[in-house]
Amino acid sequence: MKNLIWLVLLPALTTTLMLYSCQKEASNNVTTDPNKPHSVKIYLTDHQTPIFDSVFIDLQRLEVKLEDDTLPNDGWVNLNIHAGVYNILRFRNGLDTLFATGTLPNARVKKVRLTLGTANSVMKDGISFPLQVKSEDREVVANLDDSNFEITTAGQVLFWIDFDAGNSIQVNNSGSGSGNGYRLKSHIKIFTNSRSGRIEGKVVPQAADAIVKAIIGSDTATAIPDDHDGEFKIVGLTPGTYKVLVDGQNGYSDTLIQNVIVRKGEDTHLPQITLH
Repeated sequence: MKNLIWLVLLPALTTTLMLYSCQKEASNNVTTDPNKPHSVKIYLTDHQTPIFDSVFIDLQRLEVKLEDDTLPNDGWVNLNIHAGVYNILRFRNGLDTLFATGTLPNARVKKVRLTLGTANSVMKDGISFPLQVKSEDREVVANLDDSNFEITTAGQVLFWIDFDAGNSIQVNNSGSGSGNGYRLKSHIKIFTNSRSGRIEGKVVPQAADAIVKAIIGSDTATAIPDDHDGEFKIVGLTPGTYKVLVDGQNGYSDTLIQNVIVRKGEDTHLPQITLH
């Protein structure tokens, strides 16, 4: 009787295995063939600055350049975005927003180009200042390669744009007399969560108004702990060994943490940091 049951089940099991194998092969074909059309999702986040209350950036267009001589416009593909003014300081401590979507003729992406409008400004101590942008600085281009974007198992091109507000805004001494005291020369970084790392933790007390800096070589990434619970998160970090400087304000001392290991695709959790 047991043999009869196995004879009945064996064809069904074989069919199931064949179907699973075919589905797995089809899934692999989606992710390994860069010549086929791929959907794309791009998220926007911010590299923090402690200087300003708000940073308003007028984002008008986002394009991706593909490696394909047969495509029009030299391979640049325009993506769907909600064009307008973004307060990029809202996207801190790991927060982001879905910024662009679309379909690419292939997945051989080489560059991304962000085009800015003219309605750029900052808020500092309750006062609004326009950000002056030269015409040649209205387009910001960054390179893409296997280290800073990915193709998901669903066959989707995925990456994040980190708008580095701290390094993008400079004092415009020539315009300070007229109230136009700042200029914008945009710096962006492209990363993906699966190929970068993150540092997170908590700083107390809130009165310290701390600034957290993750430093490796000449590169520094900054976070401002949350106003309510003191938690912070720095994303898009290149794997490596960092030192983390917690810069205390209002008379609180600084703290330096050495040898913080950041690994690809992982969160590095720091114990609670108490400033005195």
